[in-house]
Amino acid sequence: MTTLTETVLSYETIETPIDAFLLIYEEGDTAAGALVYADFNDQSARRQAHLARRYGSFKLEQRHAAHPLRMRFERYFACDAHAFDALGQDANLSPGGSDTQQRVWTALRSIPTGTTTSYGELAARLGRKGAARAIGRINGQNPLSIIVPCHRVIGANGNLVGYAGGVERKEWLLRHEGAIH
Repeated sequence: MTTLTETVLSYETIETPIDAFLLIYEEGDTAAGALVYADFNDQSARRQAHLARRYGSFKLEQRHAAHPLRMRFERYFACDAHAFDALGQDANLSPGGSDTQQRVWTALRSIPTGTTTSYGELAARLGRKGAARAIGRINGQNPLSIIVPCHRVIGANGNLVGYAGGVERKEWLLRHEGAIH
């Protein structure tokens, strides 16, 4: 007889100026646990799809102690748009995804705070000139919003397009970071 194992993930919620933000962690070998999902709380369909694809059966339990990354998110939303700039590529992040997705998400982390790039420019930087739409789709699957700054990618004409959390939030984030005025 086969028994299905249900993965237990912990979560905490942060109130921000533009809505509640949810952080989900996979508890494991490290005391703090790896961040596997970060996004606005109202993105439940996206969250459910991502976590089910990655873990199959899972359940969420509220975290008892604040995770060390929580303070960075609080600083970011309060006043410090650069709160994640010094966060190394080796931070305790576990977005999952394919090799291609991970390459795109790593490239997104190289976009400096206060700047934007287009989908086409990002595709060219990844050696995939002409693959702007494919890069856009991968960008939209990003499970670590803010840390992996998919909001910094805009249309070739400068329009704010393609943000799962909504264009209004994308505009707030870019204004907060000084990329638009």
